[in-house]
Amino acid sequence: MWKNNKTRRRFLKSSGILALGTSLNPLELAAEDKTGAEPNAQSENTSNPAAEGLVYDIHQHVNFKGRFDKQLVDHQRIMGVDKTVLLPSGSAIARLSTHEGKSDGLAAQVHPTEAAILLAERVPKNFVWFCNEVPDLPEARQKLENYLKQGAKGIGEQKFNIPCDSKHMEMLAELAGDYGVPILLHFQHEKYNTGFENFWKVLGKYPNTNFIGHAQTWWGNIDKHHVQAEMYPKTPVTPGGITDRYLADYPNMFGDFSAGSGRNSLTRDEDHARGFIKRHQDKLMYGSDCNDIFGQGAKCSGSQTLAILRRLAPDQTVLAKILSGNARRILRI
Repeated sequence: MWKNNKTRRRFLKSSGILALGTSLNPLELAAEDKTGAEPNAQSENTSNPAAEGLVYDIHQHVNFKGRFDKQLVDHQRIMGVDKTVLLPSGSAIARLSTHEGKSDGLAAQVHPTEAAILLAERVPKNFVWFCNEVPDLPEARQKLENYLKQGAKGIGEQKFNIPCDSKHMEMLAELAGDYGVPILLHFQHEKYNTGFENFWKVLGKYPNTNFIGHAQTWWGNIDKHHVQAEMYPKTPVTPGGITDRYLADYPNMFGDFSAGSGRNSLTRDEDHARGFIKRHQDKLMYGSDCNDIFGQGAKCSGSQTLAILRRLAPDQTVLAKILSGNARRILRI
């Protein structure tokens, strides 16, 4: 894609990415060995994931709250992740869809698409990348299409203050359908991708586009009696909530277990979680979305979610679908 490293660095400098911090510095990654292997790269295993226990993490970020690239690479290695999906931010810009700039960087200092490409090219065995842009920018479609032509595996994390059934979401859905890639969405009541109860309109209108749901409002709505303003409910779950119905009724709707909201959906009612996992085993994927540097223990929500899924999954076949099989199928990786 790039003629040489100087060409890339000129682009990164002109676009402001290099000024965002030091996490893009290749020297922060572990040095390549004499064979030319990627730093901290685990061997790629293309055999049956059900037999081999592969782990694909569908939700991570470059410069997540200032974390360096090497720290991210090490974090994923310690967790035992074989392949990680990097979800970039969109342009830094002050407008209503970014809460006048307060939600730039996905509200977490996350770097844009070029940074995700850079790390994925540095460690190609273990990382792939999505592309992203603020969807109501006039140039959004063209920029996203350029990245999709370059090999982006999806669009997201879409985390912007727009109605989830708006014309901007329809633009994304049409584009993703044209390129056969999914869109990963952060649903948060009255803040990001608003009007969750109306998303069925998009699901029905774009049946050939796959959507991956994530975050507080997505996971709160596993409960039929969910109160939308509540972000991390702790009460027992009554099946039949909006999320439950979207997963059951629409073949193009999937779920991402990442972050505290995904973990909370499993622990608030473990009996419900066991049935939910079994019922939607072909629709659910593991993601971490944690910004720690440890990759294990009480300070790493991603490793905690892995442990919970391994405990609650009804058998190894279902577990393998959630930890890697569904992601491999949907992302075609």
